[in-house]
Amino acid sequence: MVGLVLFLFGLLVTVGMCGYAAVSDFRGYRIPNIISIIIFAAFVVVYGALSLLGQEHIVFRPLMNHVGAALLVFVVTLALFGLKLFGAGDSKFATVIALWVGLPGLIPFLFYMSLAGGVIAAFSLVLKRKKLFSSPSEGGWIAKAQEGHPSIPYGIALAVGALAAFVFIGYFNFSRWGEAF
Repeated sequence: MVGLVLFLFGLLVTVGMCGYAAVSDFRGYRIPNIISIIIFAAFVVVYGALSLLGQEHIVFRPLMNHVGAALLVFVVTLALFGLKLFGAGDSKFATVIALWVGLPGLIPFLFYMSLAGGVIAAFSLVLKRKKLFSSPSEGGWIAKAQEGHPSIPYGIALAVGALAAFVFIGYFNFSRWGEAF
């Protein structure tokens, strides 16, 4: 039961930080470092505590599975950052999400992240052409998109991909946990 409570707390913190990252990126194209630090710390605390209780296998894969996913995402997003195609905050945020989902959740994470990113990009093009909002918040995504700014708030897409991956790998499957913990 203690393991379940710890896992739910870590998951709640991570989901909350995903929401905060999406809102922050929407409002000003910025994902504060503290978000990635908190998500990383939540994973370390939850995985460590469950390991001490001998219960990490209930919800997580072996540690190197999670670290490998994070390293893979970090290398790719670092290269994209170097090419000025991805923000530094997006790279750090994507890396800590990959840590949580591990290799089995990486494909759904990337798929739904890309899908959401495509929808946001398409909507940006619509905003650029149609100017749907008369007085959007200055410095926010809608204002920038209507001005023709080419960037999109990819933190929103990353958060959507994270939630979809969490569902896919069973983090929200409460019936499974009751029997296992």
